[in-house]
Amino acid sequence: MALSRLSRWLRALLPLLLAVLLVSCSASAAGLQRFSSPDGRYAFLYPMGWNRVSVSNGPEVVFHDLINSDETLSLVIAPVDPQKKLEDLGSVVAVGEKLRSTVIAPPGSGREAELVEASEREDLGRTFYDLEYEVHLADRDRHELATVVADKGQLYTLAASTNEARWDKVEAMFHQVISSFTLNY
Repeated sequence: MALSRLSRWLRALLPLLLAVLLVSCSASAAGLQRFSSPDGRYAFLYPMGWNRVSVSNGPEVVFHDLINSDETLSLVIAPVDPQKKLEDLGSVVAVGEKLRSTVIAPPGSGREAELVEASEREDLGRTFYDLEYEVHLADRDRHELATVVADKGQLYTLAASTNEARWDKVEAMFHQVISSFTLNY
């Protein structure tokens, strides 16, 4: 008799537990929308309310916040030797420093940048380098997150950047955006 009541109780509780689990999973992506390339090759999340803008001779994809216009998300795709894996290009710190010195704060740019965090993660058998920078300009400081992955002769770099004054407000969201980048085939 007690086993029968326990079984009924578990059957009644199971849908509630599943609903809570589904809501908590979707809440983690609340405020974010999915962007997929037209060919389905890559995808990532970006903040709701941000608009895609066209840039000639620049990144493949650029989004920016209409309210805080200096907050941006950009994807740069560059050719790389198809035989090379990301690890062949260097360690996470070496690649992070190369990105810092050639793209984020190249000599003569008037910018200084410091690599403050570098980590490695795996997704679907691919290695991603996640990087965090503090960027110093003459008139303000900025914060930037980036993820880098090499695959099939392409080097993908997705970067999110904001004014340092807003970093505390957007840090968790930016980490979620950067870690959402995936290659689909």
